[in-house]
Amino acid sequence: MIEVVCGIIRDERGRVLAGLRPKGKHLGGLWEFPGGKVDPGESARQALVRELREELGIDVEVGVALEPVCWQYETVGIRLLPHVCEIRGGMIEAISHERVDWYALDDLRGLEWAPADVPVLAQIEALWGGDFD
Repeated sequence: MIEVVCGIIRDERGRVLAGLRPKGKHLGGLWEFPGGKVDPGESARQALVRELREELGIDVEVGVALEPVCWQYETVGIRLLPHVCEIRGGMIEAISHERVDWYALDDLRGLEWAPADVPVLAQIEALWGGDFD
């Protein structure tokens, strides 16, 4: 099972950042919370700081960890480790995504998500509220 981190980033208006995976890649055309694989010898927090710098061009402070999500895709199993993050520097760029956008909590369910990211939505709702029915 591969360990993967993702950052849950909220702006001052309460919107959450989501990234659209590029077509032609695994899960291309689906939305995700930005992040990536944990390298050997790296903590989840270190991986998240590195991945968000590489994928989005931002520096973050990693905050509270949410519940991990274990998901089995057709060819690989992952353990997704979501963390709430706060931007501390840099300008958001879609370096590794087709695009990145901010979404109100109520609009997140309208996106077509990578399957492992879907359970994270319920955790965000429990943390910050919102209507996900």
